[in-house]
Amino acid sequence: MTTHHPASETAGQRAEAHDIRDTALQTSKGQTQQPDGEKTVSFLDGQKERLKQDNVIRFAPVSIPRSRRLQTLGVLFWALLLPICLSLFFYLLSIPLFWPILVPYLIWINFIDRAPENGGRRFKAVRKLAVFRYFAEYFPISMIKTTNLPPDRPYIFGYHPHGILGVAAVANLATDATEFPTSFPGITPHLLTLATNFTIPLFRDCLMAMGICSVSRRSCEAILRKGKGNAIAIVVGGASEALYAHPGTADLTLRRRLGFIKIAIRNGADLVPVFSFGENDVYEQLSNEEGTKIYALQKQFQSLFGFTLPFFHGRGLFNYSIGLMPYRHPIVSVVGKPIHVTKNPNPTKEEIQEVQNRYIEELMNIWETWKDAYAANRTKELTIIA
Repeated sequence: MTTHHPASETAGQRAEAHDIRDTALQTSKGQTQQPDGEKTVSFLDGQKERLKQDNVIRFAPVSIPRSRRLQTLGVLFWALLLPICLSLFFYLLSIPLFWPILVPYLIWINFIDRAPENGGRRFKAVRKLAVFRYFAEYFPISMIKTTNLPPDRPYIFGYHPHGILGVAAVANLATDATEFPTSFPGITPHLLTLATNFTIPLFRDCLMAMGICSVSRRSCEAILRKGKGNAIAIVVGGASEALYAHPGTADLTLRRRLGFIKIAIRNGADLVPVFSFGENDVYEQLSNEEGTKIYALQKQFQSLFGFTLPFFHGRGLFNYSIGLMPYRHPIVSVVGKPIHVTKNPNPTKEEIQEVQNRYIEELMNIWETWKDAYAANRTKELTIIA
């Protein structure tokens, strides 16, 4: 059952309301009398109404179910994985005893190891870790399968939208938390990310254990050439799309993204659009319309460093108002029907455009079919802005 919240209710208010509800339910566990249930609902509604009337920082209650604590831990694990890996590496580097191991390791990852561009080093046990299940349950993240994908060919999953951090892309395609292997037996997904991530000691090995690989053309083609059942997953909009990730919207950078279309045609890989309803709703972002100083600063930063810097916030660990933790907002990823692609090592512009048009048509079909169920509080329709 999908719960629709009033448009005026912020993500932080919904998060507090949910924790209030869970705390109330935990307190009244085992009580089945109707009057108590009515009191609980009335109490919750009163809290939500109070939240709308003032803007002070609201702290989380102390008594929260253990399951929600574990879910928060799951999100923290993923958010802090990079700094933990870096801290551990530099700590070990400060101990001369480890130099005979770390120096060869640095040489190996920078000059010898090509695994990130050759399919990585996936470990099924890592993808099945309970911490990733908690991560997915935090929002929660779920996946809807609209059709079967025969494991007799390679695939390219196009993921939309990027959002601020692309959390559902990680849960669905880099872990088994949402049961991808059960939904699509015989398909081996490889979520792709920037090659620079594989220059970071220890962190790179964690990514590869999850099946994550480089997004370079060489990497894409190496995986697809492994043949039947192999799939790559690309967050098509890229980091620049994160600038448009505002709650209630679905602004996509897609029309100019032809690279993944070309790779699909050259390798005979069917294209599968994936749209995640709610991905843009887990963070609030400062208003940054074109023409504003914030937008100009972000574009300048992107031109200098190659990636963008969205100014965003979520909730805190112990409050619902401000922090870097994502809001608890359901994310539903709908996997669309595959776009059959005929292999052609040298595709023409017309062929590339025709395949892209079919891809966009299926993506729009996903939106039109599911928007009223999972984007009922949208402020605008899906828009391809570039």
